Amino acid sequence: MSQLQPYVNHKVLVAMNDGRVVVGTLRGLDQTTNIIMQGCEERIYSEDEGVEVVPLGLYLIRGDNIAVIGLVDEALDNGLDLDETRGQPLEPIKH
Repeated sequence: MSQLQPYVNHKVLVAMNDGRVVVGTLRGLDQTTNIIMQGCEERIYSEDEGVEVVPLGLYLIRGDNIAVIGLVDEALDNGLDLDETRGQPLEPIKH
């Protein structure tokens, strides 16, 4: 059984190798860690402006594009004011 199986049907944050950050509900995965997420949004961080949220809907991410997956504390996440949140965007991973 995959170590990510307990995350299914929970809200997760995925940081991808190209620096993108996607948040949504994990709906499924396979043996190569390809994942299906529902209700996704991409969060684009900026040092000068608030976080831009781009709705994506249903999303499939290839396992080899995933850097990190983590559970989201929904109560904490819902309390965030993304318009006031600033942060340096993630840089792409260089192999």
